[in-house]
Amino acid sequence: MPLLTRIRGPRDLDRLTPEELDQLAEEIRTFLVDSVSKTGGHLGPNLGVVELTIALHRVFDSPADRVLWDTGHQAYVHKLLTGRQDFSKLRTKGGLSGYPSRAESEHDVIENSHASTVLGWADGLAKANQLLERDQHVVAVIGDGALTGGMAWEALNNIAEAKDRPLVIVVNDNERSYAPTIGGLANHLATLRTTDGYERFLARTKELLDRTPVVGKPLYETLHGAKKGLKDFIAPQGMFEDLGLKYVGPIDGHDIEALESALARAKRFNGPVIVHCLTEKGRGYEPAEQDEADRFHGIGPIHPDTGLPIKAAAASWTSVFGDEMVRLGRERQDIVAITAAMLQPVGLKKFADAFPDRIYDVGIAEQHAAVSAAGLATGGLHPVFAVYATFLNRAFDQVLMDVALHRCGVTFVLDRAGVTGDDGASHNGMWDMSMLQVVPGLSIAAPRDAEQLRAQLREAVEVEDAPTVVRYSKGVVGPAVPAVRRVGGMDVLREPGTDRPDVLLVSVGALAPMCLEIASLLDKQGISTTVVDPRWVKPVDEAMAPLAERHRVVVTVEDNSRVGGVGSAVSQSLRDAGVDVPLRDFGIPPRFLDHASRAQVMTEIGLTAPDIARQVTGLVSKLDGLPQSRLRSNGGTPTDRTAADEVEAARD
Repeated sequence: MPLLTRIRGPRDLDRLTPEELDQLAEEIRTFLVDSVSKTGGHLGPNLGVVELTIALHRVFDSPADRVLWDTGHQAYVHKLLTGRQDFSKLRTKGGLSGYPSRAESEHDVIENSHASTVLGWADGLAKANQLLERDQHVVAVIGDGALTGGMAWEALNNIAEAKDRPLVIVVNDNERSYAPTIGGLANHLATLRTTDGYERFLARTKELLDRTPVVGKPLYETLHGAKKGLKDFIAPQGMFEDLGLKYVGPIDGHDIEALESALARAKRFNGPVIVHCLTEKGRGYEPAEQDEADRFHGIGPIHPDTGLPIKAAAASWTSVFGDEMVRLGRERQDIVAITAAMLQPVGLKKFADAFPDRIYDVGIAEQHAAVSAAGLATGGLHPVFAVYATFLNRAFDQVLMDVALHRCGVTFVLDRAGVTGDDGASHNGMWDMSMLQVVPGLSIAAPRDAEQLRAQLREAVEVEDAPTVVRYSKGVVGPAVPAVRRVGGMDVLREPGTDRPDVLLVSVGALAPMCLEIASLLDKQGISTTVVDPRWVKPVDEAMAPLAERHRVVVTVEDNSRVGGVGSAVSQSLRDAGVDVPLRDFGIPPRFLDHASRAQVMTEIGLTAPDIARQVTGLVSKLDGLPQSRLRSNGGTPTDRTAADEVEAARD
């Protein structure tokens, strides 16, 4: 019987011998490769933390002790050891989340899956334990990459202030140039640094030498300097200890016995301790170990024996952007690129290869990236900051106050905008068009296909006195959607043969094919429809109001929150122009969306062609038949009430 099947909770680990623990680690790696190769997911990070996770759950008593995972993409092993071993529907509707999830287990605490936040969480929980006099431990696991985020250092500054507040910080360091440093002397010094007796000895020594005339203080400073120099020589902990944090390590992150010893010492110490663990991303799976790009950080379904994708990759929005950036780079020497630790995922690898002196990877530091971009623009360059839409949330103040206020020509390229699906609530890029509507002078492009992405990116980088945004979806780019003609700066994608059409359907970005399908469904109901793509959704095109005035109803469809999104902007624009046409907006409801496929999420929230066509048909029918005093439809907007009032007036 495999050992893994006998693990139903962390305390089941207590009965295993050292030999059995090593066997369990191998079984977990085999399980991960077999399971994740079928579903896709974060394989490399989890292969690297197998022994570390086992040791954490043997030393600490979750859930009474809080084990917190920064980002959480390395929590698959944690799930297995806390009773969740059905990975058959990983990251799909009804299956396990790809990140920690409070709905799944009491062992999960943080599920936001945005990096560099765990130390702030840990600081707050440790303070709560102290204030409420709870004898519980807080353990924060953070990667070396996440330590590049400013929030992590803000938290460390506060954590170090409380010398008597227990908190264990585990640094999961999988940077491949780091060689393990092991040995009896390093282990002995780590033990000394985390014992109360040693601390009391230092305090008494300082007190004694302070009372010694003339030579006391210089002698103490000399001894202290020698001690620090010795420690820095043996292990690179000086930076942490300068903050007042005790340091243990570096520890071989694949040696369960060494890990348990280090974690147990840290647990006993009555204050903040950093345990520095050296791990290998992708460990134990040769295709991952040989992958120089990211050690199989995130994969789709693959052949487990070879690590090769089961399906050939089709052209994606990201690849279209990446190729066009290289073309722009060749044409314009002033274009530079910025990434926040995601060079390959956002498509900038080719640009980096072609122009290594014009690419800046700032680490997981979106705020710094935006401010640095303002500086680059002020210095005479045109920076393009490519980032996932969900991560731009973290830099809003910098976009507003540093880039826009100073009228800097910076282009923000938002990958994975809209519903992304399988990565869950915090990865949907559903807030950007609402959040950015309030930024003065900023313009937002939402290309509908690859041709428009290339064209609108070029339009964006031509703007030198204001920020521009180009946002697009996750995954495969669809077929080209040709325009019939252009009105102002907007593309008309479909128009009926009548002077007074029923519906003006405003299509945002990649939803153009769906909007054309909606128009076809409406046409079968005898409802004439014009479909227009604004291309630039902020500001609203001046041609929108006169075009809307020629229709009976305006409908907007966007892959963004309905609250404050494009629909709201169009509605306000029409009111400002004195156009009283009823407007109905369709988009994402203001709630967090559970993980599922994009198609499943879109169906769940009613953002599909049949759903929208049905509701628009009902709205037009009410305008025709005047059967009700008020319009009641799921997800209506304030402008629906305007339509209802007009219906009442007409009936009277």
